[in-house]
Amino acid sequence: MVTLLDAFGLAVILLVNTAVVALLTRFFRVRLHTQWGSAAYAVLVSPVVLVLSTLFFSGVLKLGPDLGSATVVVVLTVVLPMATGLTFDYVWMPAPEEVDLPEKWEDDADRDADRRDRLRP
Repeated sequence: MVTLLDAFGLAVILLVNTAVVALLTRFFRVRLHTQWGSAAYAVLVSPVVLVLSTLFFSGVLKLGPDLGSATVVVVLTVVLPMATGLTFDYVWMPAPEEVDLPEKWEDDADRDADRRDRLRP
């Protein structure tokens, strides 16, 4: 029987894995300048990271219940967070091209000199 603590541990694993996929997907979308490249990296790299985080949370930290089979574990802790995280980033978040970033300083040398002057005793 699943206790409240086991259910809480499973919820933590699901939430962390979903956040990891959403952040990895956003990172790949910002860094890679091709549409298919970022999707391919998100689909190929994210499951490996999710398996490692699941092993850490369930093995080292002993979170989550005994789900009975490896298939259920993979579906709940890898497939479900991947689907949710990818959907979150691709559907809900704006595309990286649509986000306005602040302007950079025009003269980086002045900024570095100002920083050095502030750090001097």
